[in-house]
Amino acid sequence: MKSKLLLIGSLAGIGAIGAMTLMAGSINEKEAERVALNQTPVVAEVDKNKSEEWERYYPRQYSSWKKTKESSDIEDLIEKKPQLAILWAGYGFAKDYNSPRGHYYAVQDNVNTLRTGAPIDDKSGPMPTACWTCKSPDVPRLMERDGENEYFTGKWSRYGSEVVNSVGCADCHDSETAELAISRPYVDRALLAAGLPTFKDSTHQEKRSLVCAQCHSEYYFKKTRYVGKDGIEKTANVVTFPWAEGLTAENMEKYYDDINFKDWTHKISKAPMIKAQHPGYEIASTGIHAQKGVACADCHMPYTQEGAVKYSDHQIQNPLNTMDRSCMPCHRESEEKLKGIVKQKFDRKEFLMEIAMDNLAKAHLETGKAMELGATDDELEAIRTGIRHAQWRWDYSIASHGSFFHAPEETLKLLASANEIAQQSRLKLVRVLAKYDAINFSAPDFSTKENAQKLAGVPLQKLIDAKMEFKATLEKAWYKEAVQKGNLNMESREGVDEESSYFKK
Repeated sequence: MKSKLLLIGSLAGIGAIGAMTLMAGSINEKEAERVALNQTPVVAEVDKNKSEEWERYYPRQYSSWKKTKESSDIEDLIEKKPQLAILWAGYGFAKDYNSPRGHYYAVQDNVNTLRTGAPIDDKSGPMPTACWTCKSPDVPRLMERDGENEYFTGKWSRYGSEVVNSVGCADCHDSETAELAISRPYVDRALLAAGLPTFKDSTHQEKRSLVCAQCHSEYYFKKTRYVGKDGIEKTANVVTFPWAEGLTAENMEKYYDDINFKDWTHKISKAPMIKAQHPGYEIASTGIHAQKGVACADCHMPYTQEGAVKYSDHQIQNPLNTMDRSCMPCHRESEEKLKGIVKQKFDRKEFLMEIAMDNLAKAHLETGKAMELGATDDELEAIRTGIRHAQWRWDYSIASHGSFFHAPEETLKLLASANEIAQQSRLKLVRVLAKYDAINFSAPDFSTKENAQKLAGVPLQKLIDAKMEFKATLEKAWYKEAVQKGNLNMESREGVDEESSYFKK
């Protein structure tokens, strides 16, 4: 009996030792993996603009970044909100405006949109080079190579074969240290103008939002004179954040008014207009999450745990898709309750937004009618100023898409203000129209995309035909040249060009 017990004990001991050995091996293996992943290898400068070159060192981050390809749905917002074509008449956005897709598609969506036109060479087309600025890590490469002012000079088509890699690693990370970094110098200039710490002097948590602010901010193209390397004086359209008066919509409105700036003259009302771009950073900074120290990355790039490795999920997307990691670490309500609160915020924004858009569209059309009947610029000056301010506040409040959640109170305030100013402008128009015997004038129907774009003077089919010709010729030449130069690996663009608002493969 004693021999049996000793044998059983020995076998149990051997089993325990074996299990402990395996466990120790597993722990050591995971620790080795953790140490390896925490090292900061240098990504070659020549290839840092290609995100696939970062994959060998940061496979989890790269793999999650590639999943931005899953955010592929195209929603034609002019089809959904036809008023937009009226509000932007005479400006590129009246031609084509879709809901944003994942970062994987940033370059291709810029190439496909009707706003960038159908150039036939590197000197044609409606848009300046600045329209590439937020789309690719190739942009800072070109700024370093050619100089910032030179980059901002010329037509968008000039860099068609150079800007070919979509938003990726090098946009937000230093290739030598992998630390967060801004790659667009205009961000620090804007922070200094606003009296804020530069990126270098900001906290790590602030940097986790500022890298997003490089692109998700309001900007305009500031005409800047300079002398090029060839000794010729040129004009650059430099991306500039209008933060010198502050980061609110009212601050920026004052900034633009003080310099007498306009993005375009409205085709119908002839009002001097400002187009809000995507002031996500600015409007979010007024919301409760930002005030509590929450960064963009906390919600849109939540931390993920895989074994011993913790990393930031680079599938930048709607936080409601990852609520267990994005929301629940801080909130104690159920996911369903939180989703209900978000929907409530969205519905309130939609309600006020529709009213404001209708009033603004009618104000433009009524002003156009008054001009047709003989109203003078003096009679319409205050009305046009009102339309300018009202539309700026409406546009600013919704152009960053998530504003209804990032800063719901600020969003509703701006929409209410936009609606009030638009209504006051329309009341003034009643008197002008009455003077010219048109007191009973009603704005024509703009309830469909077709009607609205016709009123806005958009030759949609002509634009589409020209774009498709461009895609069959110059665009193909761009990518062929990019591959030959070593700037592009076509495998990294798999599936990017399967559809747009006007075509499907």
